[in-house]
Amino acid sequence: MIKPLRFLTCLLGAGLLSACVVAETGYKIETVTDQVRSPWGIDWLPSGEMLITDKKGKLYRLKPERSLQAISGLPEIDVNGQGGLLDVAVHPDYANNGWLYLSYSSPAGEGRGSNTAVMRARLEGAALVDARVLYKASPNTGRGQHYGSRIVLDGKGHLYFSIGDRGNRDENPQSLSRDGGKIYRLTDDGKVPTDNPFIDESQALPAIYSLGHRNPQGMAMHPVTGAIWLHEHGPRGGDEVNIVKPGANYGWPILSYGVNYSGTEFAEGHTREGYESPIHYWVPSIAPSGMAFVTSERYPAWKGHLLVGSLKFGYIELCRLQGNKVVATEKLFEGIGRVRDVKQGPDGLIYVATENKGIVRLVPSEG
Repeated sequence: MIKPLRFLTCLLGAGLLSACVVAETGYKIETVTDQVRSPWGIDWLPSGEMLITDKKGKLYRLKPERSLQAISGLPEIDVNGQGGLLDVAVHPDYANNGWLYLSYSSPAGEGRGSNTAVMRARLEGAALVDARVLYKASPNTGRGQHYGSRIVLDGKGHLYFSIGDRGNRDENPQSLSRDGGKIYRLTDDGKVPTDNPFIDESQALPAIYSLGHRNPQGMAMHPVTGAIWLHEHGPRGGDEVNIVKPGANYGWPILSYGVNYSGTEFAEGHTREGYESPIHYWVPSIAPSGMAFVTSERYPAWKGHLLVGSLKFGYIELCRLQGNKVVATEKLFEGIGRVRDVKQGPDGLIYVATENKGIVRLVPSEG
């Protein structure tokens, strides 16, 4: 059995991550590319080529020989603070419809600054074509935090995406008439599904699927149940893992396990009837980003469990699951760097996007 990984030592050559030797045997860490220094999101085309977003406003296709092809045709992007070109998702039926989806901080629309937008486009050669914005949050704000921006397509015609509270916790997350602090659901062509939970409420934004979120930067569909899972940043402590339910309120900022960055308390409590409680939380905060359910036979010790990246501490958290409960956690690959995204690739390997290092993959040594 493959042993849990605790520490790693990296051998560097000519500025490249050339090899990693782990303290407990069982894994190799291979560099896929070190040429994207601010990767935010990754996904794969049916050809096996990887699409990589660079937060600084660039989209790349990784060619089979590991060269990068820059993709043109991107919209105007407000690169600031936590904003930029963020997630990318390839439609499950891409081979037939050619659609891919991007989230980014858009300056278009009402107000100065920017807010989260989600667009759909096709890839023709090295350019995006047929681009259309499916959703643009408003109003814009000059605050540079909490864009959210993870995207999930469920394969049943639905597009889910997150928008953080945009640094305005007092007004946005608990208001159905305001963008921010929400999970949204559209059809994959940008329409509002007729069974969305707030579609019949006159003052509600009809695309809202759940509310009371802070800044969800990890979202994935459970491979067995089809439920949408997410994690979100708390302030000083109180990062959460939640399972998204239609119409549910997750309590931010009324309920939280965290405190203000100054150390003062703000929440009215941890739980309350009528609000959803997290299935897991972290105190202190690990600053989670990216998440993936492991279904691959390449990782028998992790199969059926959840991987979550840590920006703050630079490791991957293995969340061991029993049904819908996190029953134990383990720190893996300590020192790997600030993890921005974690995905299982079509080859069954786990890929990790790390700030200032690029994309690496975790290869069982026997593989």
